[in-house]
Amino acid sequence: MSLQSNNKMDTTQTHRDLIERCKEGRRDAQFELYNLYSRAMYNTALRMVKNAHDAEDLLQSVFVEVFMKIDTFRYESSIGSWIKRITINKCINFLKSRKLTFQELTPYNERPEEPEREVETPYSVERVNRAITDLPDGYRMVFTLYAMEGYDHEEIGDILGITEATSKSQYSRAKAKLRDMLV
Repeated sequence: MSLQSNNKMDTTQTHRDLIERCKEGRRDAQFELYNLYSRAMYNTALRMVKNAHDAEDLLQSVFVEVFMKIDTFRYESSIGSWIKRITINKCINFLKSRKLTFQELTPYNERPEEPEREVETPYSVERVNRAITDLPDGYRMVFTLYAMEGYDHEEIGDILGITEATSKSQYSRAKAKLRDMLV
């Protein structure tokens, strides 16, 4: 057995022990799980809802749900993936309650996609993040789920209740709008 796979098993076992202690209702274990994942989930929420106060509120709501539903966790995915899914769903529901809108397909999207061109630009992380935050909600949501969270367009369509084509369209438009905003 390699050292890398041995480390993975140790991490998996450590998380399993932590999760089992959370299932027992142990506050120290819940605090440890929160400390392991809260920063990443806050960053995910902030990218999606673009407001620090709302992201903080959502984070608290996420972990309340995590600890209320920890008994349903079946180790079919990593605990981090499970918590991220809850976070994304909470953010989507929050944005839908604020009338998240998606622009439907138009003839603009029927053109063949142009190959991406390599552009070297000195963009700062802050400037790019600000531009992403300034995207319309639908664009930002799809862009974040695809480019930053690693979901494919079919999954995004399922999550958001839109077609795969609409997801692709929103992503394409988001990229174009980002390019325009950063020029």
